Amino acid sequence: MSKIISLDFGLKRTGIAITDEKQIIASPLTTVDSVQLMSFLHQLMIKESIEIIVLGYPTRLDGSDSHITENVRLLKEVLEKEFPTKSIVFQDERYSSASAMETIHLMGKAKHKKDKKLVDRVAATIILSEYLQSNQK
Repeated sequence: MSKIISLDFGLKRTGIAITDEKQIIASPLTTVDSVQLMSFLHQLMIKESIEIIVLGYPTRLDGSDSHITENVRLLKEVLEKEFPTKSIVFQDERYSSASAMETIHLMGKAKHKKDKKLVDRVAATIILSEYLQSNQK
C-alpha cells in the first residue's frame, strides 16, 4: 500500500508528515524551507510510494481566507501539475498550530514551543491525523 503525506505550508517553512504503508499512523517527517519544497518532494517521491498529498487549508475561525490561503491554493495547482498521478487534497488546519503547541507542551517540551520547525512538523502530523480520521475506510 502507498503512503500519504501532509504539508503544513508556510511562506518560510513547510512542516511535513507521513503515514505508514497501511495509512494508519501519522508521524512527523521533517521541516523544509518552503523555497526547497518542490525539490524535497521530488526526492521523496523517488524514495517513497506516495498516493496522496494532504495540504493544510488555512482559514480564519469564521471560514474566510487567511493571509496565506491563496498561496496554498496556488501550491495545490503546482502540485497537481508536478505530480499528476497523485491525489492532492485539502484538510482544514484552523487549529493545527495551536494544537501542535499544546501537544509539545504536554510532551514536556515547553521550551520547544518556540522551535518553529518542531511546531510545523507537529502541525503537519495533526493535519494528517485529522485527514486519516475523517477518511477512515
